[in-house]
Amino acid sequence: MPIVNHIRMALLASWLAVAIYFSAVVAPSAFGVLRSFGLANASEIAGSVVTRTLYVVNMSGFVLSLLLLASSFMVKKYYIRAAFILHNGLLAGVTILTALGEWVIASRMRNLRAAMQGQIDFLPLNDPNRMAFATLHGYSVTALSVAMVAALIAVFIMVCSREKADSPAFE
Repeated sequence: MPIVNHIRMALLASWLAVAIYFSAVVAPSAFGVLRSFGLANASEIAGSVVTRTLYVVNMSGFVLSLLLLASSFMVKKYYIRAAFILHNGLLAGVTILTALGEWVIASRMRNLRAAMQGQIDFLPLNDPNRMAFATLHGYSVTALSVAMVAALIAVFIMVCSREKADSPAFE
């Protein structure tokens, strides 16, 4: 297996690790720590930190998956046809989901936060803007989660293809 596929695999696995770390550590920690100080607008501040960090996760996922799709022709011969098609479909999924997560969902969430003028913590739970924000948050979590699963499966395909290419029976 050429070094380019090892690099591609390492890059995708690294993005996946960053996305998992963001989801499991950064976002919950930002909210937990800021709320522990008893600040009236702790959720708004934590949301700002998470929004900026999520931008990096989404944009890096988008750019990386595009680069991996563009470079897939370099390693095509090491994949069986079905694995190659599935792999590229998964990368396209990461591309679409991270783009959707940033330019559609997060953009609408930022607009709603601006409309609420930083007062999301003080709005009643049944406020239409707050309810719309919560719905969009669910979509954002789902988009990133599905992108992470797609990336995980894509890495698995890369590993399995590498093992087949490295095995003597494959040659």
